[in-house]
Amino acid sequence: MKKIIIAIDGFSSCGKSTMAKDLAREIGYIYIDSGAMYRAVTLYCLENGLVENGQIKAEALKQHMDKICISFQLNPESGRPDTYLNGRNVEEKIRTMQVSSLVSPVAALDFVREAMVTQQQAMGKAKGIVMDGRDIGTTVFPDAELKIFVTASPEIRAQRRYNELKAKGQTVDFQEILENVKQRDYIDQHREVSPLRRADDALLLDNSHLSIEQQKQWLKEQFEKRTMI
Repeated sequence: MKKIIIAIDGFSSCGKSTMAKDLAREIGYIYIDSGAMYRAVTLYCLENGLVENGQIKAEALKQHMDKICISFQLNPESGRPDTYLNGRNVEEKIRTMQVSSLVSPVAALDFVREAMVTQQQAMGKAKGIVMDGRDIGTTVFPDAELKIFVTASPEIRAQRRYNELKAKGQTVDFQEILENVKQRDYIDQHREVSPLRRADDALLLDNSHLSIEQQKQWLKEQFEKRTMI
């Protein structure tokens, strides 16, 4: 069975990361969370004084890019990769609402995207990977053998995010999350560099009313179609 690249793009809080992780584990591929990479850069900004009045100090961040090293290490307890920023596990810290509120502006910066895309393409040279994000099938791996674009209504995505954060013990407000989801959608679709869009050859998956098991079955079928050719 030949190895391929699987690119999963789509809107925030669609469950892309969860489905990509599960698929990678089931088929024995390496999973790479590109969104976590941008979240890690955002966390770096917060921790290093590169945010002022809710705005990213873009020029200052540009000077720091060569100091930002992002990697992934498998967590033996969860069986999934954790995100590391300069050798430190930041998997929990990058999932907060504070990071969520700033990640889209950070990801819209051309020099940030250029640095991350270079790292991502290097990770995919050997194939046998599943990567999810906003521009994987359009910019990072335009020749990926299997491209999937995931969507769901803003309200459903906000509810999923709300439930996820509540389960982690965080105090959150549904309306604030819904507004954040809508704002991220707008920024992601209208940024100048690599805007979020469905690739012409990407399969559409609206998972608004699909169960996890239904998603898994659909994804496995698409994978088998591509690798049995």
